[in-house]
Amino acid sequence: MKFKNKKDTEILEGDLTPMIDMTFQLIAFFMLLINFSEVDRAEEITLPKSVLATPPVERPKYQVILNLDPDGEVVFAGNGYDISTLSPVLNQEINNAGRSRDRVPAKDIAVIIRAHEDTPTGTVQRLIAKCQEEEMENFKFRVKDEAYK
Repeated sequence: MKFKNKKDTEILEGDLTPMIDMTFQLIAFFMLLINFSEVDRAEEITLPKSVLATPPVERPKYQVILNLDPDGEVVFAGNGYDISTLSPVLNQEINNAGRSRDRVPAKDIAVIIRAHEDTPTGTVQRLIAKCQEEEMENFKFRVKDEAYK
């Protein structure tokens, strides 16, 4: 029986191209994910200040973030809406919540209102009333916490 001479064998090198490609795809995915979470927050909204504000204990199963500017325009997912024309958007979110993994009913959707500090209280109340017309009952307000300057 003849054995192959071990000195003639080549050193095999691994191809790292798929590993590098996967790394870049993961980086792109996380950058995109960060971008979507920033869309919900309108930077031109200056939140009112509060010393008594506490951060949320846990993230709700399904949330809708509504940004309200001083002129009464509601900014949702980067688009501006008048309060009176918000019903189709809210209905779409209710449908999305119902089809989500947790099947969240309308009354359990967390409506997070980020109103500008100069927004009249009556405008905020009209927004709440519009959400209540669509059977949304769980409201949370965002403010700037003065304790964490």
